[in-house]
Amino acid sequence: MAQSLVPAVQYLRMSTDHQQYSLDNQADAIARYAEAHGFLIVKTFCDEAKSGLSVKRRNGLKQLLGETVDGHAEFKAILVYDVSRWGRFQDADEAAHYEFLCKSAGAPVYYCAEAFSGETGFSATLLKALKRTMAGEYSRELSARVRAGQKRLAMLGYKLGGAAPYGLRRMLLDSSGRPKQVLALGEYKSLVTERVIFVPGPQHETVVVQRIFHEFTEEQQSMHAIARRLNSEGVAYLRGAKWSAATIRRVLRHSAYMGTQVWGRTSSILSRPRTQVPSYQWVTCASAFEPIISKDVFHRAQCVFSSFPHNQTDEEMLERLRGVLNEHGKLSAKIIHGSHVCPSVNTIKSRFGSLNNMYARLGLPTSNSPSTSLRAKRQILRANLIRSILEAFPDQLKVYKRGSRFRALLMYRRTRLLISVLLATCMPRQDGKLRWFFRSPRCERKRPTIVGLLNESNTIIDRLLVFQDIPFRKTKVPADSEWLQSGIPLTRLCDLVDIVHEIRRNTTRPF
Repeated sequence: MAQSLVPAVQYLRMSTDHQQYSLDNQADAIARYAEAHGFLIVKTFCDEAKSGLSVKRRNGLKQLLGETVDGHAEFKAILVYDVSRWGRFQDADEAAHYEFLCKSAGAPVYYCAEAFSGETGFSATLLKALKRTMAGEYSRELSARVRAGQKRLAMLGYKLGGAAPYGLRRMLLDSSGRPKQVLALGEYKSLVTERVIFVPGPQHETVVVQRIFHEFTEEQQSMHAIARRLNSEGVAYLRGAKWSAATIRRVLRHSAYMGTQVWGRTSSILSRPRTQVPSYQWVTCASAFEPIISKDVFHRAQCVFSSFPHNQTDEEMLERLRGVLNEHGKLSAKIIHGSHVCPSVNTIKSRFGSLNNMYARLGLPTSNSPSTSLRAKRQILRANLIRSILEAFPDQLKVYKRGSRFRALLMYRRTRLLISVLLATCMPRQDGKLRWFFRSPRCERKRPTIVGLLNESNTIIDRLLVFQDIPFRKTKVPADSEWLQSGIPLTRLCDLVDIVHEIRRNTTRPF
């Protein structure tokens, strides 16, 4: 009586390393193995021209693993040509892990071209582990050889992949180094002995490149201004796209325009995440191409970039500020904003934390900017007030912050009602009467608001009031104002929730 055949699937993978691993060769070898060992191939999973370094982008293997682990597969075995076709994983345990998942689901993996195929003893296990390690090591050695070859070609000035930037074209060279043709977008060399270099593109594009460098270095135009002018004149970027500051920057930073080939700025060896390579490890070939602009012009453009505030050290930025300080005799946000030498106020705050910190680094008293000092004090008082309220209602209130650009608010946990917290600065009039300056963010004006009125020296909170909302954004309110008198006094923090409930009951507008 004939023995029934065991249903099995075959997994085929071919990269670009050896013809012996072609899909047809693998399928023929697996078919002979299946016939000799009583397997019936019912389905094929295939990854053509896919690297075996990881499961990523190997849809065939991912589909195979999914159907196997799902537990409803009709096959009882997986046939693979050899260990390397299963994968050249850099961690041998990863290959073993995927194989174990299949075995646990009732579909063991058989390597048809290996001597240990179908065996489960100690020697077979040891040999299989060795083969997995050798498969990964092969990829590492091959990667090192390929990178060494690429480095040699880059040092000779040849272009290694990638599209040509604006104003340049890719020229195909034959094995003797003679020009063959200009490669269009999407065209590549067909022979291993052929090479590619950059050549100047159409004249109307090279003129635009020269103009960009001139306006940036000689006319001191910003990248945004250059892009706007090109777009307004109908000058198109690559493939008809519009110019932007990013594309202008890409032109100004590309060393190929002065005829220099730079290779190896980034690395993604063995399918690892792309990383930046230190500049001293870059491969550079000067005078590799016919230049569009001179090296002197290119280096002047790089000097302009190095003078940008975000490229300066703290001391370089402070040195510029000292020059403005010596010129005006003092420093303020207004003076800094009006200077073409100083970085912006926002840049200074981002670098030093605040203007006061910058003043301290320059040896100036922090009172040089009283408004900044007062703002910092208000922020501390507001934070302390919010903390005190939370301590009074730990189970009923919590802090809510919409994002980094927004201030913290209070949220009533049960109804998610948002409550604003506002401090009003005291600004006495010349006749001695008190008034308070209110500045309420637009997004908080329609919410119940706790207002802290500061004392005359603006050092402590004099009293607290609760309002249904703030009907204005920015104004000065005198002490005898009818609106100010309408606020509900908050003499005890523990009364806050009751006061907010009372406000909601007395208004028909939903919060």
